[in-house]
Amino acid sequence: MYYVNREQLNVRLHVIPEVVAALELLQQSWDGSLLQGLAQERALHLAIEAVTDIGSYLIDGFIMRDASSYEDIITIIAGEGVFPAELQETLLELVRLRKPLVQDYFEWTRGEWHPLAAELPNTLTEFKAAVESYLVQELGE
Repeated sequence: MYYVNREQLNVRLHVIPEVVAALELLQQSWDGSLLQGLAQERALHLAIEAVTDIGSYLIDGFIMRDASSYEDIITIIAGEGVFPAELQETLLELVRLRKPLVQDYFEWTRGEWHPLAAELPNTLTEFKAAVESYLVQELGE
């Protein structure tokens, strides 16, 4: 029997619409200001953390093979059919931003709109729906 922490998964899934809304607002009014640049960084960072946290909870709860990296989390849950294959490359590109955002933040170009930020609202929305569907498929209700 699986022990999937649905409460913690749901907490993280509910962050996704906020990140999507923030990215959409930023894109609509982008002026490259410091404040917007920092907001974009934080939205990207939250997207990474939400996606990898959700992936980790799924891996642990459904006893999937252990992940060795953030990219591996995406690869494992993709292989298990958690989300459609067409989302995988964008999600991999997203988690590859973690090091630049968290460790090499001093090199990040804050005044530029990151191209991935425009793709993420759709990708994150589809990811959230796919995870919710996967949970219902595997666990019911």
